[in-house]
Amino acid sequence: MTRFQPNPFALVPLLCIVAAPLRAEAPTDMHFGEALYYAHQGQYFEALQRLDAEVRQHEGVDEPELDTLYRYIDDAEFSLGDFELRYRMHHRAGRAIRAVLEGAVDETIRNDAAFRLARIHFQKGQTADALDALERIDGKVPDAIRDDIAFLRANIYLAEDRPGDAADILVSLQNSARFGGFAAYNLGIAQLQNGQRAAAIEQLAKAGQRDARMPEELAIRDKANLVLGSVLIETDAYAEARPYLNRVRLDGPFSNKALLSAGWASVSDENYERAVVPWKILAEREVTDPATQEAMLALPYAYGKLGVHGRAAVHYGYALDAFGSEIDKLDRSIESIREGRFLDALIREEIRLNQDWVVRLRTLPETPETYYMLELLASHDFQTGLQNYLDLADLYRKLGSWRQGFDAYGEMVQIRRGHYEPLLPDVDEEFRALDSRIRLRREQHRSLVQRKDDMLTTPRPEFLATREEQALIERLTLLQAALEDADEVTAKRLGQRNRRLRGSITFVLETEYHDRLARFDARLEELNDAMAIMQAAYDQYVRSRQAATHSYEGYDDGLDGLELRVERASETVWTLMARQGRELEIAAIEELTLRRQRLAGYRDKARFALADSYDRATQAQARSEAIPQSEAER
Repeated sequence: MTRFQPNPFALVPLLCIVAAPLRAEAPTDMHFGEALYYAHQGQYFEALQRLDAEVRQHEGVDEPELDTLYRYIDDAEFSLGDFELRYRMHHRAGRAIRAVLEGAVDETIRNDAAFRLARIHFQKGQTADALDALERIDGKVPDAIRDDIAFLRANIYLAEDRPGDAADILVSLQNSARFGGFAAYNLGIAQLQNGQRAAAIEQLAKAGQRDARMPEELAIRDKANLVLGSVLIETDAYAEARPYLNRVRLDGPFSNKALLSAGWASVSDENYERAVVPWKILAEREVTDPATQEAMLALPYAYGKLGVHGRAAVHYGYALDAFGSEIDKLDRSIESIREGRFLDALIREEIRLNQDWVVRLRTLPETPETYYMLELLASHDFQTGLQNYLDLADLYRKLGSWRQGFDAYGEMVQIRRGHYEPLLPDVDEEFRALDSRIRLRREQHRSLVQRKDDMLTTPRPEFLATREEQALIERLTLLQAALEDADEVTAKRLGQRNRRLRGSITFVLETEYHDRLARFDARLEELNDAMAIMQAAYDQYVRSRQAATHSYEGYDDGLDGLELRVERASETVWTLMARQGRELEIAAIEELTLRRQRLAGYRDKARFALADSYDRATQAQARSEAIPQSEAER
């Protein structure tokens, strides 16, 4: 019978603790703030959609310093890479974060970006690139990620088979508030890999007794005890292994494996009565768990060793019925997956909103037996593929809603066209008449400004004459011309009077020139303000007129092009979704088929063991009946 032996060198997966982008204040840019709002809700596609469009628009403006995003552009680009990372767009996220690393950004942000880039490489199995990214960290390191960086570096060293270097870092993390328990466990693993068996046993023993409150800390403490017990069993130290296996919580995620190992440790010591205790507990648990299934065979095996063949036969019968029932369930589950019900169930929104959605799948009709796929569903590769499939399904739904939205946008454009086109001809006619008057007033204003500028360089008092003075000067000029045809006496007498009158006017103009020029300048300033108001109203009208036209002109080609792109994207996404879904179905069927083969083997063993137990029980009963008969004969 196969014993369960957990891999003592299994590492704790790197915790995906993502620090929020360092931001001293909330951004005043509305679109950036909207993207952050969606990101805080965990809707990273919506956040990417808005922030990516905002950054692209910022890059295309003529005067970026006037844009509200200008103050936050470095933070926005960093957040863009962060959102892409969280949406698992590792290629684009890597490029965005590299841009931050190579740009002139704050040292704290650059170090945070280097850490994120290193984590991307580590998640993709590129440990050398991950170390190169960590080497870029220099200077001030954000306190929020200081332990994260050290823990990541230690995990990289373990993945590169450098347990000694990893151990040096893990020692310094023993008192970390977030990573203390994980570092204690990983330190024991590093010491095992480094051949320091005694130190590893001591370290795992400490890790298995650490104070823990959080569920993940309790789980890693259980795992430390389980691994230590398994290591001791491998060296035939069965009595020493049992206390550590007994420390594993009965309601923890490793309890089934610990109960199974505890039973085998007792069996190895030929203490079958002690083995019955954990196996009896385990055999009554969820039958789909591999450890439970093995315990259902191991428990009657122990009863057989104790000579209780009748009870062994009964438990073999229970196991045989359970295995047969589970095999039937697996057959139906495999058929359900082949008919596409598994993928249909996965994309149901009410299922995915629940954190126990994997278990809730079992409540749906004609869905596969998900308990048999828990290990598969928990694996990194399957989780990545599953999340890609779910993202593709979400994206296909979004593209479908966008396709439906194009008709609404087209209808909006037609409504605007129907509203503005009848009104614009009359408005344009009135505007043309008003525009000619505005042009005249603008020309008159320019003439007055030019006259003032000329008078500042060359004084011209006659330019500031009043209307009466201008009429009088014009009349005197006409009279002077008329005197040329008069006789000499009259011309002399009237010409002298004409000159006196002109002189008096000139005297007034000369003496009042500066006062009149000051009043002219003040009135011109008032006119400038009026002209500015007129120009602003004119510009506002032009913008409104253009906006009215632009609200319905030029959209048809754009909408048609976008609709075509969305249609092609939908076809591509549907194809990728079908391929990804097929990969998931194949993986699920292979997992269920493997479990079915294992159960079939258990069923065969149970069938033969049941027959053997019945034979032994019958023989034992015959012997027990024969003994009283022989005594009676005596």
